[in-house]
Amino acid sequence: MVPELLDYTHNPFQQVPVALEFPLPDELFVSFWKQISAAPEGVWEALRTCLPQFAFPIRDGISNEESYRQATRRGVWPQESNLATGLILVNPEGLKVQLYPTPVGTIPILVTPAREDFVSLVRAFSHRNEPYPIPDSMGACTVSGFNNWARIQAIRREWEQSAPDRSENAWQHYLFETLVPQKNRYQDRLIILSEGYYSAVSPEMMDCDDSQWRALSFVIRREHECVHYFTLRLFGIMRNNLLDELIADYAGIVAALGHYRADWFLRFMGLEAYPAYRKGGRLENYRGKPPLSDGAFDLLKTIVYQAARTLERFDQHVDVGQTRKPDQAKITLSLCRMTLEALASSEGEALLIQALG
Repeated sequence: MVPELLDYTHNPFQQVPVALEFPLPDELFVSFWKQISAAPEGVWEALRTCLPQFAFPIRDGISNEESYRQATRRGVWPQESNLATGLILVNPEGLKVQLYPTPVGTIPILVTPAREDFVSLVRAFSHRNEPYPIPDSMGACTVSGFNNWARIQAIRREWEQSAPDRSENAWQHYLFETLVPQKNRYQDRLIILSEGYYSAVSPEMMDCDDSQWRALSFVIRREHECVHYFTLRLFGIMRNNLLDELIADYAGIVAALGHYRADWFLRFMGLEAYPAYRKGGRLENYRGKPPLSDGAFDLLKTIVYQAARTLERFDQHVDVGQTRKPDQAKITLSLCRMTLEALASSEGEALLIQALG
């Protein structure tokens, strides 16, 4: 039980980059999403005409169909395929793109007001249009390593202007020998956000009215996902792990309220009545692969509870006697130096203050 828990709580962020100057330059994919956000025909029409995933519905087994594989792996747009009936959204006009500045560069955020559309978009971008189960408590998704065939086709048009041999064989050679290793030229990162209640927690549970809680939920969700982009760009790592979730929810709650509340985080996780756990809380989404045993999961509840209380004390400390908190990027980097066990320990607050410097 202890070895599996130690393996789960291993911190992969120990090698913190040095000499960083925030914000980092934008990644190359941002220019594509700027064009999409400004498209006169609207975001939905712009995307459905340039991303092959949007040409297919969500359907069991579709990722194994030849026309789907050709479209998403080779950029061959489906012409007369009975499968290419299009991605169906209930509110396509409500789809919008926000270009959001973060310490590690601008990140495109695809926002939808409809829960059904959020689920469809996550399945299209992250699960090859398969009806993969999406938990009700999940309202955001960071997409990484998405092959953008619109960008690849633009690269091909540029290549054809100077290539002495513009044959299909020559292009395929350039594509796989030269372009494929340069992933930053054709792979995108983006965030998909819904506008529903954060962690599927109702406004009544948060003692808020509906509009207030939706507004707060959006801020928490946005900042939470930006932390995942932060660790992805700096460390090349983005995990479904409770250390990552603790850091991300800290940033989200502080952005929404101006200070951290451990009781909010614990409610999001389903631990508002700790040590009891409310089934359907987010905690069960981060049990690991393979899942932690029941005994290890029970210990993890205690670690998470204590770590959240440490963060609350730390947040109160950095507020005292200061006109403003340290830069959020600096706090996030400091949290990345910690482990869940260290945060949950009696020395957790002191260790975190020391890490902050």
